[in-house]
Amino acid sequence: MRLPFSLPDVSDRPTSLRPPPRTDTALGAAMRREGEGHDAAHSGVRVLQSGRDALAARLALIEAAEVAVDAQYYIWHDDVSGMLMFDALERAARRGVRVRLLLDDNGIDGLDPFLAALNECENFEVRIFNPSPIRRLKILGFALNFFRMNHRMHNKALIVDGAATIIGGRNVGDEYFQVHQDIFYIDTDAIATGPVVTETAKIFDEYWNSAPVIELERVVGDVADRPAYEAHLNEIRARDEACELRAEADSFAHEITHGDLAFEWTTVSVIADDPRKGLGNAKRDQLLIHRMGEMLTRSTHSLDVASAYFVPGKTGARYLTELARKDCKVRVLTNALDTTDVFLVHAGYSRYRRTLLKAGVELYELKLRAAAERTPDQQVLPLGLSGGSLHAKTFVMDEREVFIGSFNFDPRSARLNCEMGFLIDSPEIAATVTQSFESLLPRITYQPRLTPENNMVWIEEREDGKDIIYQREPGANLFQQIAFAIIQRLPIEWLL
Repeated sequence: MRLPFSLPDVSDRPTSLRPPPRTDTALGAAMRREGEGHDAAHSGVRVLQSGRDALAARLALIEAAEVAVDAQYYIWHDDVSGMLMFDALERAARRGVRVRLLLDDNGIDGLDPFLAALNECENFEVRIFNPSPIRRLKILGFALNFFRMNHRMHNKALIVDGAATIIGGRNVGDEYFQVHQDIFYIDTDAIATGPVVTETAKIFDEYWNSAPVIELERVVGDVADRPAYEAHLNEIRARDEACELRAEADSFAHEITHGDLAFEWTTVSVIADDPRKGLGNAKRDQLLIHRMGEMLTRSTHSLDVASAYFVPGKTGARYLTELARKDCKVRVLTNALDTTDVFLVHAGYSRYRRTLLKAGVELYELKLRAAAERTPDQQVLPLGLSGGSLHAKTFVMDEREVFIGSFNFDPRSARLNCEMGFLIDSPEIAATVTQSFESLLPRITYQPRLTPENNMVWIEEREDGKDIIYQREPGANLFQQIAFAIIQRLPIEWLL
């Protein structure tokens, strides 16, 4: 008998697996041609720096699907990009493609009627990670089961026909894809083909069949609202932005079919947390942080970190300071107070600034800039350095190994959220990230430093040479300064 507000038992649920990779599909044939003449053990990879390109790539791959589309995301909005993605997935299902959509329950507020409408379509199945048994006020689910509900699926992945995959830090929403010209999140994704696609598909299967994942209909009941879904979709389709985005997707599809994706062929692996982390049952060697630790300890002369939410904790701070003291050049880019979207996280980060600076770690805090301040070169470089809030999660080790994924350098990514990402062996990709640190960052960030008197200051470099020195955190009012002092003393770092 199922207890009130408990989740369904899925222990006897049949296992659902991906179909075997196919090369007789149009996408499979195109990716096979891309790989001709390259080492069969290597994967082709291309970094998606622009949010618009990242959305166009997703839409183009889904439109090309003939066999199967698997997608998993932490946040999905019903805005322009979200509805266009829903529409592309549904049209794929209606032409016979098997669609599996796995979403975290934290990021789909208000979408139950739309998701239920899609779930009723033939070939379209929706499942939810760690859902709240209470749908209207999900926050009450945390009160009923705080431990379970704090474990979220932060993964972002799209796999199409076993031929191509996209992994990175972007959720599905207009702010992540730069659909509008106002404030947006800046991030990094990568599209890949070759052996790494099979690895990624295997990870998706593990999540899809895991205990924290529940079929949508067993969670939300009979709430499908097809008329409301179609009305909203038609309104979105009529917008100018939607027409522009579909045209960009068509252009990307042309690149796919004509072999113009300019993949770099190298060693690419995908690493991910075991989905049992969603119930707090994963062992240490099943956690991504374990692999990340092994990777980062290989750094000998340089480590560049871009992390939207950077709270190293005592262990991370100790590791970074030890590296810096061994003459390893350690540089960290995160959000400044005026670009972060989570005040608590910034307060947690600020606790470690002085320790890191004393050891020689270089810190950069991305500042908020108006569109008029942005130059063309700032629009295209990696790490998303144009004008919005940093959302990237990228690490570069010894100017060779590059991590691109969903993992933030914070306790939540390490201990609570499920995460994943690509590890790429590429001096070329690493060089573009390193270039950002060396040439661009000083112009678009505040740089915290310690004076000879051990006082904290922030340097804002100006092109006219008249640098600004802040004696207090830029943009912080008295209330925020007091809040920082209080938060740093609270035992909540494990939640940040």
